[in-house]
Amino acid sequence: MGDHMSAIASLFQEAARLAAAFRQSAPARHVPRHDYAASLATFDEPLPAAGADMGDVIRELAESAEPGLHFTTGPRFFGWVIGGSHPVGVAADFLTSAWGQNAGNHTAAPAAAAVETISARWLLDLLKLPGESSVGFVTGATVANFTCLAAARGEVLRRAGWDGDAKGLFGAPEITVVIGDDAHTTVFSALQFLGLGHDRVLRLPTDAMGRIDPAALPGALASFTGPCIAVLQAGQINTGGFDDFVSLIPALKQKGAWVHIDGAFGLWAQASEKFRHLSRGVEAADSWATDGHKWLQTPYDCGYAIVRDELAHRRAMTIAASYLPLATEGERDPSHYVPELSRRARGFATWAMLKHLGRDGIAALIDQCCASARLLAEHLAREPGIAILNEVTLNQLILRFAADRPDEESDAITRKTIEKIRAEATLFAGGAKWRGRDVLRLSVTNFQTTADEARLAADSIIAAYRSVGHPADHPSG
Repeated sequence: MGDHMSAIASLFQEAARLAAAFRQSAPARHVPRHDYAASLATFDEPLPAAGADMGDVIRELAESAEPGLHFTTGPRFFGWVIGGSHPVGVAADFLTSAWGQNAGNHTAAPAAAAVETISARWLLDLLKLPGESSVGFVTGATVANFTCLAAARGEVLRRAGWDGDAKGLFGAPEITVVIGDDAHTTVFSALQFLGLGHDRVLRLPTDAMGRIDPAALPGALASFTGPCIAVLQAGQINTGGFDDFVSLIPALKQKGAWVHIDGAFGLWAQASEKFRHLSRGVEAADSWATDGHKWLQTPYDCGYAIVRDELAHRRAMTIAASYLPLATEGERDPSHYVPELSRRARGFATWAMLKHLGRDGIAALIDQCCASARLLAEHLAREPGIAILNEVTLNQLILRFAADRPDEESDAITRKTIEKIRAEATLFAGGAKWRGRDVLRLSVTNFQTTADEARLAADSIIAAYRSVGHPADHPSG
């Protein structure tokens, strides 16, 4: 037994050593050396007949995987809205894996259920959302949107006299879903999964920042009767724009709509005095979806489905069986708020990050990211030919290269510049389409992205652009 425990300790120490070595290399490397095909070739072999030594397996895994890993934990990773997996959250996640708890219910994992209860309370306090709300700990904003919209579907049908959870949608009153033209794709996926259809929606026009035009709402609401779910947005994925909650939510509520907020990253503006004005009025909604693995910097996967009406939340999600324990008064059963029974104990990493950073630390982290995004925009905008296409109000910016040239030429130079940026590997940034044109999108969400890192990234982007966009105007040196 002693030898076995010693072997486990050595194994865990080796895994920690390899993890630390990866993290130490992350600031200098931002692009994988292997693509999918190369990674597949590295791992491709027949199923072994005989087992291998534990330590050898872990070392081989690290050696084979690392060339195909993105350095999403580095300070100049701007490709998607991805947090840096803070070391405290990672360490808590190590323990979560070692403890091997199934967070399905409060009897199978009392500590996991308890830490979710406390973390949920802290999250509602931090995000300034109604204290009576319930919180489900899910994989991310995709499932958070799904969970909240499931609660919405059941409740608006219940108000119309139909038990959708028991009877399904066959013969149910028609639900109208009101949504902005620039809503995130995962919301449309959630609507598809719920049988509401990703195209069977009432789309509202949006402005240059992707925000719903409030003037379009009265006519849209007059065009239908019956149950209604409205989806608004806190943080448009390209621009960072926020819908006008102060004007939209009361009008939607007057129509009897359930109002859901997709706030995957933007909802965290609520935690900052400097940026809370962007989300003014958001607390009047009925449900909210957000991520921990974005601005809270928890490891993947971690998201939160927040619902004002706890009973509607439980009606939509409760999993019951004779072999499962029942919660008594004062007990919170985690399985009542998520679509999974067997699942990871995500509350431990959430609790660790909230405890480590505290209210002030989280606000400072958000403020730093947003200041770095603005610095990036200011630095880049000074370069002739680079156009910033959005108001940089939060952490997102989109830009075009050779913006003074015809659209097709600008598109081509933008694509070439993105390729050059990736080839040089000083940072990672992603391309996107915005209003039909090619753009570079930068998402500043990492706790390590300081002003110095932002300047370095801006200089690298400008150098890449000069090398492909107008080299004659900028001779080397």
